[in-house]
Amino acid sequence: MTLTATIPGFDPTRPRRAVVVRGGWDGHQPVEATDRFIPHLRENGFEVEVFDTPAPYADAERMAATDLIVQCNTMSTIEREELAGLMAAVEAGTGFAGWHGGIADSYRNSSDYLHLVGGQFATHPGKAPEERVGGMEDNYVPYTVEVSDLGRAHPIMAGIEDFSLTTEQYWVLADSYIDVLATTTQKVRPWDPWHREVTSPAVWTRLWGKGKIFVSTPGHRVDVLEDANVETIIKRGLLWASR
Repeated sequence: MTLTATIPGFDPTRPRRAVVVRGGWDGHQPVEATDRFIPHLRENGFEVEVFDTPAPYADAERMAATDLIVQCNTMSTIEREELAGLMAAVEAGTGFAGWHGGIADSYRNSSDYLHLVGGQFATHPGKAPEERVGGMEDNYVPYTVEVSDLGRAHPIMAGIEDFSLTTEQYWVLADSYIDVLATTTQKVRPWDPWHREVTSPAVWTRLWGKGKIFVSTPGHRVDVLEDANVETIIKRGLLWASR
């Protein structure tokens, strides 16, 4: 079937407001990556504001008027008042969405942020040691994203079957309160120190107060976001999470 980026019941004619927060590690191409999805938001009725720090989270008036936060901010820090504003906004109904390290590895200085998101990047096991050359490509491995039973019944994953990628495979530390729409299983290779396969969430949602959270771990760089499955999942996830 042809994949579409729509969500049943979503009204693209109703005005909405989105805040995009991007920055942190340049390796995730935060500007190019978010620029790929901003037109999708505008086509679906969003007025979009873009910021390069999480400072807007501390602006209660701005957050109260925001229907969706899209975050692509990796290995950065967040101030106490910024995190408090983000959490208050989500609890009040503002959606929070993102992909890869831009949401699952954003603020290592805050356990409360981890509690909000429900999953944290731990590592991305790479190639065999003799194949590594010292760049980010050392962590590009082939793996499968497997749609869960819950995912098959969810509008974000509708029509999407298990699919393969060659990119960073996220090993994620997560809690049981997330709703896992897809998983990926880290195999045991001869050079690995672990002794059995480890399955991590690859796509999940989370309800927090009146708000909704969406996370996709695939999305390392723009080339991964161009994959039809990944792009569709994220586009739908943004609309699903919005107020």
